[in-house]
Amino acid sequence: MKIIDFMAWRRLAAGLSIALILASVVSLGVKELSWGLDFTGGTLVEVEYADSADLTVIRQTLQSRGYEGAIVVSFGTDRDVLIRLPAGTSDEQGAALLGILQNESEVEVELRRIEFVGPQVGEELREQGGLAMLLALGLVMLYIAFRFQFKFALGAVGALAHDVIIVLGFFSLFDLEFDLTVLAAILAVIGYSLNDTIVVSDRIRENFRKLRRTDPLEVINQSLSETLGRTLVTSLTTLLVLISLAFVGGEMIHGFALALLVGVFVGTYSSIYVAANLLIALGVSKEDLVIPIQEGVDDLALEP
Repeated sequence: MKIIDFMAWRRLAAGLSIALILASVVSLGVKELSWGLDFTGGTLVEVEYADSADLTVIRQTLQSRGYEGAIVVSFGTDRDVLIRLPAGTSDEQGAALLGILQNESEVEVELRRIEFVGPQVGEELREQGGLAMLLALGLVMLYIAFRFQFKFALGAVGALAHDVIIVLGFFSLFDLEFDLTVLAAILAVIGYSLNDTIVVSDRIRENFRKLRRTDPLEVINQSLSETLGRTLVTSLTTLLVLISLAFVGGEMIHGFALALLVGVFVGTYSSIYVAANLLIALGVSKEDLVIPIQEGVDDLALEP
């Protein structure tokens, strides 16, 4: 098997990661996230058409009538339409929306429900979502510290934080709506990236114990080369599914699929370069992974 010198590019990869993280942090600080209705509050209007609804016509109609920022998606069948109105929409505007749709449509339009979500609910969801991500990262660090070694825990959590920050920065930079489905996708990215990082870490630990006189850089290069096939097959098959969901899955799951698409791509990169780079920076060596000899074992072995 050919050993690829991944670590020859570690400084370039570190510079790229730092640049992406800085760009993401600056964008999050200046532009922040474009919070969805789940976080900001607003109005949900669900209507049912007597025949198939044309979402493009509905969007154009609402935009021409002053409903800027309204999100129109299919909900269930092609006759059910869910309309999300941003915060600041009055009760009268929400109720008047049905009349506009009825006047512009050739078929009957029936109101199914109107729900008003206050900003206090949105603030609570935002706090709970942030705490969920911090808790996930903390538990990951504890697991890897017990399963492998503390330096591996720092490398894995650093890679996970790298992936989460870049996905958040991507949504901030391109002003994409951030709702609960995107938050769920970010938590899924943490799980995906963690799985990939643990596979690589396990092979690095195994090779450190097997190749005792080999330089740490060579051990990591060999470990990454041995797991490269598995990493690429997993990533490519996942990306094919996510590309399909992002482009033909509909607007309801577009943000979810897009967040996972970016997260899987960045997570594959981080499992190869970020986690391994941090291990080198932390000075990992074979002494960190030596299996401790139980006290008394040598004495028993020497007894006749």
